Amino acid sequence: MPSPLLSTWLSHLDNKDSYVRMLFIDFSSAFNTIIPQQLIGKLSRLGLTTSLCNWILDFLTGRPQSVRIGNSISSTTMLSTGAPQGCVLSPLLFTLLTHDCVAMHSSNQIIKFADDTTVVGLISKNDESAYREEVHQLSAWCKANNLSLNVGKTKEMVVDFRRAKSDHSPLNIDGASVEIVKSTKFLGVHLEENLTWSLNTRSISKKAQQRLYFLRKLRKAHLPPPILTTFYRGTIESILSSCITAWFGNCTISDRKALQRIVRTAEKIIGVSLPSITDIYTTRCIRKATCIVDDPTHPSHPIFTLLPSGKRFRSIWALTTRLLNSFFPQAIRLLNTHTAN
Repeated sequence: MPSPLLSTWLSHLDNKDSYVRMLFIDFSSAFNTIIPQQLIGKLSRLGLTTSLCNWILDFLTGRPQSVRIGNSISSTTMLSTGAPQGCVLSPLLFTLLTHDCVAMHSSNQIIKFADDTTVVGLISKNDESAYREEVHQLSAWCKANNLSLNVGKTKEMVVDFRRAKSDHSPLNIDGASVEIVKSTKFLGVHLEENLTWSLNTRSISKKAQQRLYFLRKLRKAHLPPPILTTFYRGTIESILSSCITAWFGNCTISDRKALQRIVRTAEKIIGVSLPSITDIYTTRCIRKATCIVDDPTHPSHPIFTLLPSGKRFRSIWALTTRLLNSFFPQAIRLLNTHTAN
């Protein structure tokens, strides 16, 4: 889950009489619905050469397919629609197909990662007209591009911290109401309507603890510490640090202790000192912030503004602790501390 996205939502929620609605869209067999001729037309408009377009068209059309069960093989069917499942090219082709699916209103965001699409509405003063129009236009765009919305699996979440909350009427897509949920999994991260991270922490802890079993097995097999450390970093630390810059800043103390206990257990098994979960978070924040500062084309580059001294970055004003502990304020604080040292 990209940290800048969460920071944008938190910044909006710091405004008076504001809330956020998020629509998590589910497509029915997204890759199988690609029409090659339609895709090639978009690729051509994007500037791809005719020879490359023809190569992709040949790849997607006339594909033989059969089913084998035991010793029995079905007759062969020629497929000329969709993209092969499991092919590394398919997510890229789908991304290029949907490149023109963009938000119409500045108060909305359309987040796409392959076939995972999310519409975010930054609502102010209960005016949802732009958000609802965005969803309506997206539904029309899907029909024009042969994509089928699975309304039954499409979910919506509302983040509203106002004291005087109003009832949020559900969206209606193609005559069916979209279910409003309290939590969902968004780009690999468990997201809750109150933007707390206990559910995400429990999920991470469970996965990491399951992998500690294999670390113990390798230790009993008398593998040396360097190999055990490599295994830990690849299978356990990678889980503990997944999207850590987005959620760790707002974790509770008990959640952080739960994650650190896993690190300490791994240290005892391997017999060496390992980076703490806080150290991993700090390192990732500094690394990510440095990449943004060094890249003038990055959308978040203007957020990192130097003070007149030219040595420190200007801090971000935050009304709530939620925003203060999010990525950008924390990254700026860490960069300033790192520079001072």
